[in-house]
Amino acid sequence: MKLYFKIALVVCLSLLLTNCTTDDIEPTLISFEVSNTNLNENGGNITITAKLNANTNNQISIPILISGSASLSNDFTISKNEIIINKGNSSGEITITGIDDIQIEGIETIILKTTANDSYILLNEYSLEIQLLDDDSDSDNDGVPDSLDECPTVFGEIENNGCPYLGFLINEILYDPEATLLGDANGDGTRDANDDEFIEFYNSGPALDISGYKIFDSTGLTNNTPRHVFPSGTIVPANGVIVVFGGGNPTGTFGGAIVQTASGGQINITNAGDVITLQDGSGNTITTLDIEPLSDNPDESYTRNPDLTGNFTQHSSIPESLGTLFSPGTKIDGSLF
Repeated sequence: MKLYFKIALVVCLSLLLTNCTTDDIEPTLISFEVSNTNLNENGGNITITAKLNANTNNQISIPILISGSASLSNDFTISKNEIIINKGNSSGEITITGIDDIQIEGIETIILKTTANDSYILLNEYSLEIQLLDDDSDSDNDGVPDSLDECPTVFGEIENNGCPYLGFLINEILYDPEATLLGDANGDGTRDANDDEFIEFYNSGPALDISGYKIFDSTGLTNNTPRHVFPSGTIVPANGVIVVFGGGNPTGTFGGAIVQTASGGQINITNAGDVITLQDGSGNTITTLDIEPLSDNPDESYTRNPDLTGNFTQHSSIPESLGTLFSPGTKIDGSLF
């Protein structure tokens, strides 16, 4: 499965034009995808893909700068030090492969950055940090080797692949979508103040049947009017994610999460202060989130930082987000849970 980094880098191709202005030509949009941000040193592979929004009339070469604590050729190899998009195509890719050894090194990092050259101008820098996981060490001392640990820096349970049991929790919430198309969180091509609201839930325990569970805002709880009732057959797998949008036609992969829209037509979260309550089918409160201490007009989501265990933080302020405004269904950096 591919992980989608919602990053739009504006590229002005000097091979096609002499000046890069909005009067000359619509800028070409380039985005990057990475298949994973954790690389197993025991022969693991990840693929980084650069995609244009249209086929190019000329070959484009995107140099990649490599840094970090891991050593090229000793700890990993890279298929090429640039991503090439050939004439007539709209994408190109490189592959990084881990090299196994018997040294206890712990978790190392591989940092990849794009740079501009004479063929194009990057108005924003793309930077990606990859964790190289050592199959000879256990950084969090939970009995699961880093290479097999889905939470390698957090002490967890062996039977939960090295992740802790945190219950059924809210990990991210968007109650104030940005006013332009950048606020189109559900990906249906339209920014809507109600439809693009969302709540992201994470199930850290065994598979959980949440059929009949209900989401309330403060007004809905007072009036016993749920904003969403999870339909029959809604089962969230272990370490699974479910995202509830206010409405619209959610379009995209959302990290493979279960995606639903509010059965009541909207989630109706009030910016100036509201409390979200999740109840089970018997009316027992499972979890709540009080947004009153958060910003009234953030124009982006609030997400736990780090994911699952941290405090709620505005999404774009977190370095791993690379400036993105939300990440429904995925971690902050766009990788899978």
